[in-house]
Amino acid sequence: MIARSLMLGVASAALMVSGAQAADLLVPTTPEPIYEAGGFDWDGLYAGVQLGGYFSDVDVFAGAPPVLVDEDIAFGVIGAHVGVNFVVADPVLLGLEVQGNWLWNGDNDISAGELLALGRLGAVVTDQVLVYAAGGVGWQFSDDIDFGGGDDSEAIYALGAGVEFAVTDSVSLRGELLGIGSFDDGDEFFEGARATVGVSFHF
Repeated sequence: MIARSLMLGVASAALMVSGAQAADLLVPTTPEPIYEAGGFDWDGLYAGVQLGGYFSDVDVFAGAPPVLVDEDIAFGVIGAHVGVNFVVADPVLLGLEVQGNWLWNGDNDISAGELLALGRLGAVVTDQVLVYAAGGVGWQFSDDIDFGGGDDSEAIYALGAGVEFAVTDSVSLRGELLGIGSFDDGDEFFEGARATVGVSFHF
């Protein structure tokens, strides 16, 4: 009888110790994160393409025989860009970009080329969103357009702004609007406007 009581006591003590250990295991804990996603890295080199429209008042050769006509003309635009960004202080970004664009108008069978070197000043609004102002100088050239004085090319300047959205770790989409003016003609500050959408790959 004594042995039986002793055995029951030992068993009860063992059960109580096991229950206490089990209770310790049920204490809630906060798991450590396995992976924490970082923001988009706007720093560094990038390259991409853009397309859109260019709207300008230009002197074009039209008719047969061709004569010089002053017209408001809309051009299609397709081009490419390459640049580099520097995040100098959160959220300020500085950048340099070179663009090459081809402009065409099928109705008048005219086309033109364009090269631009732009500086960019931006703000990283969120990890995925960049807004920026852009300005620079460049060159337009065409066999179909008289840029004044019989010249088939002219020096230009551009001022405008854009917004860019990161869609993957290395790809961004952007929209950009630039006013285009000519150093050769002082009648209007902007003689045309170019609106484009583009995609960039960040290296």
